[in-house]
Amino acid sequence: MKIEKEAVAGTLESSDAQVTVTPSEKGLYVHIESTVMNQYGHQIKAAVVETLKNMGVTSGKVDVIDKGALDCTIKQHA
Repeated sequence: MKIEKEAVAGTLESSDAQVTVTPSEKGLYVHIESTVMNQYGHQIKAAVVETLKNMGVTSGKVDVIDKGALDCTIKQHA
């Protein structure tokens, strides 16, 4: 599946994440900003990539701004 329209989910509140998806013809690109990137960056990226894979997303740009969200929150928004 490829992302066909821009969409946003989530907020920039503490313990949440805002996920923005936009179309891209150049495959799948994931960009993550997080207040806890040094501690949990690999885990956040793994949660995002796993969710996209489970949804069958193969192309698009996914931007995640994380404010300390748990994995279950990221999986719900992505």
